[in-house]
Amino acid sequence: MGLFDFIKNVGANVFGAGKEEAKAIEEMLNKDLAGKITNLKADFKDGVVTLSGVCDSIATREKAILLAGNVKGVAKVVADNLTAPATDKEQVLDYYEVKPGDSLSKIAKKYYGNAMKYPVIFEANREVIKNPDLIYPGQKLRIPKI
Repeated sequence: MGLFDFIKNVGANVFGAGKEEAKAIEEMLNKDLAGKITNLKADFKDGVVTLSGVCDSIATREKAILLAGNVKGVAKVVADNLTAPATDKEQVLDYYEVKPGDSLSKIAKKYYGNAMKYPVIFEANREVIKNPDLIYPGQKLRIPKI
């Protein structure tokens, strides 16, 4: 489970102003997941981000992959060397790729049978979604089991 596909032309725009791509991704992850990944290293080539480092939890690893993948210009994330503690007891999650016309309420209805459970999805993706009313097609989200 080390290669994750994303849609290259959608996502946050963190590249620009002459900033080196790998450095921009590292800065974004260090900002959004402050203190949760040690020895973080990102490489970027031909739309592929390769991440390495040690995460404090499986949830942090998943969030780092999603954050890096939901960057405009990124098509794949390789995370074979991005590790998390083996003793972590966190639940395995589903992943969902946002489609045109989706909302968090619609996704919550699909997974939980109740549209009003959308805050569960929002909270699980806070680093990726800044506003629960702003999601976009192609974005990948963590869907926790409840």
